[in-house]
Amino acid sequence: MDPMQKMWASLIAIGLMALSALMITFARSKTRGIIRVVLSIIAFATLLLAMLLGIISIV
Repeated sequence: MDPMQKMWASLIAIGLMALSALMITFARSKTRGIIRVVLSIIAFATLLLAMLLGIISIV
């Protein structure tokens, strides 16, 4: 990857991490039941994708 692609990958990873943190905060404070579980799973998947992009941007 060239440096510009690495920059975009890292910026997207940062954005996904922020989105994940906001989703988990919302899920834990405002929701109950199955919606809370679904939002938590989506937030976890988003965090894993962000981690993958972060690793890609380092290598």
